[in-house]
Amino acid sequence: MSTTEPTTTLGLPSRAAWTAGAASALLTWAAFFPFDWGVLGWIAPVPLIVLVRLPVPPHRISLPLYLTTLVGTAASLQWMRLGDTWMIPAWLSLSAYLAIYTPLLVAVARTAVHRFRVPIGVAVPLAWVATEYAKAHVMTGLAWYFLGHTQYRFVELIQVSDLVGAYGVSFLVALAATSLALALPTSWLSRCGWWPADEGNPSPSVSPRQTSTTIIATLVLIGLALGYGTLRRGQAQFTSGPRVALVQGNFTSSLKHDPEAFANIYRVHRRLTGLAVQEQPDVIVWPETMFRYPLLEAAEGLDDEQLREVAPRIPPGDWKKTDVRDLLGDLAAESGAGLIVGLERFQADRKQLRVFNSAVLVQPGNGLAADYDKIHRVPFGEYIPLADTLPWLHRLTPFPADFGISAGNSATVFQHGEWHLAPLICFEDTVPHLVRGVVAGARQQKRAPDVLVNLTNDGWFHGSSELDQHLVTAVFRSVECRTPMVRAVNTGISAIIDGDGVIRTPTIFIDGDAEIALETAARDPSLSDVEREERKTSIEQARRTGHRNPMTGRWRRQLNAVLVDVVPLDSRQSLYVRTGDWFAALCLLASMVIIVAGLSGAWRRRRATANGQ
Repeated sequence: MSTTEPTTTLGLPSRAAWTAGAASALLTWAAFFPFDWGVLGWIAPVPLIVLVRLPVPPHRISLPLYLTTLVGTAASLQWMRLGDTWMIPAWLSLSAYLAIYTPLLVAVARTAVHRFRVPIGVAVPLAWVATEYAKAHVMTGLAWYFLGHTQYRFVELIQVSDLVGAYGVSFLVALAATSLALALPTSWLSRCGWWPADEGNPSPSVSPRQTSTTIIATLVLIGLALGYGTLRRGQAQFTSGPRVALVQGNFTSSLKHDPEAFANIYRVHRRLTGLAVQEQPDVIVWPETMFRYPLLEAAEGLDDEQLREVAPRIPPGDWKKTDVRDLLGDLAAESGAGLIVGLERFQADRKQLRVFNSAVLVQPGNGLAADYDKIHRVPFGEYIPLADTLPWLHRLTPFPADFGISAGNSATVFQHGEWHLAPLICFEDTVPHLVRGVVAGARQQKRAPDVLVNLTNDGWFHGSSELDQHLVTAVFRSVECRTPMVRAVNTGISAIIDGDGVIRTPTIFIDGDAEIALETAARDPSLSDVEREERKTSIEQARRTGHRNPMTGRWRRQLNAVLVDVVPLDSRQSLYVRTGDWFAALCLLASMVIIVAGLSGAWRRRRATANGQ
């Protein structure tokens, strides 16, 4: 039992916490992919809020909430294990860390409601936003599976993201769930084992008047949000931007790291680029690291011996070759379009070799015109945390001592023709404060990006629900910044997202697998003319004609494809870009004050009790 709450009555047995935690975890899991039952997002918090509403918490409330959340979180993140067996410990460790936030949320909300008499309609949404904000920042952050993300289809509602970020949507959904929890009769809750049988009325901390006030506030705020969303969508006057072709290969990550496969990866992407060129795009985008030949750059004055010392695995002569730059330049010249390509960039100086996960802009006639190095690295996927200060840490992992990539120094905005294009690599499009910082910084330099360009390799995850969740999380970045985004993703899901957060149907979808199969059949000498025609007919009948499967409505994945469309430019401004995360930060600050005040009060009472004895 919490020492910050009254102890006048006995609490429910711990099974109330077990069943409430399990119900919330199950509903939360189903609200996200693979089921994508977003309506459950409004209901999933209710069992937890009932625990907040209870006059006295169940016995041992924290452990049941932690363990049930752990199971639900592990189920949601199960896609992490698909990349390699070494990802299983990372998956379980991350799940164990994230599960901490649910009992913490309930503790903060209960302390606010029962100790400090904060209205429950304020305490729960505030604590919910605070935990999401903490998740997005602590340990480099994971801004995934926010409550508001379940509402990506509710386009009018999510427009408030340009005011206070996706956190505003989570606040509204948590507030609505609070109203629902308050509206549930205690007789019903008692049958579920979530309310004492002898308690027929709500706790004094949640009076009938407070219940009605919370419900009215919910209806008013959601009504205002919908009105704002309708108004903002009506203000959109999209204009034609660059015609972009998104090249999507289909290669698993294990294959990506196989040097024997580099030539085939290049051939497939070059063929897909050729299919894209037929549609006369202004810009062609390849996914993250799908140009497998590294770009080598050595500081001036380094001799062969120095190069061997800092990069013993790379022959010194390779640093002087221009093959990669020439190949990129030829690709741009052949396509007649700007190319944004994902590759690895090796940079050697007198002290060290640094490897960057990079995007480069290549222009016809100009060659390599600009580059961007990924800023936000994935722990244990792209670096070992604290490895610089504690080098022995790598011994606890399956990685060699030189594992990992270096972080880039700053964001970059590419300029191609009249357009400004801001590259983002991999999970960077899921980090709200990072993308907001890119756009805000560029605006200050009078180089506001017209388009956000995300290069991603989701080939680790074998077509799992990660692909869907990654996409819908990126949707909120477009609304927050009122900037369209294009995503070229290895294995999918590539997409074009407008400034309203709508995932657009591309005007042109090219089934690369069908085109490659037709070419293979045409060149196969073992086929007779009749067999060749039969093969062509079979391929044409199986050709995919859109980015969604018409039978299931799901986005297509794990295929070679090209998506082409004109990007709709958005001239609207965003308050979130100008002011940042003040709202979520205030929620976190308020929650921290509640925690400190509650612990301080408990300590004083224990001390007073000890002195009295």
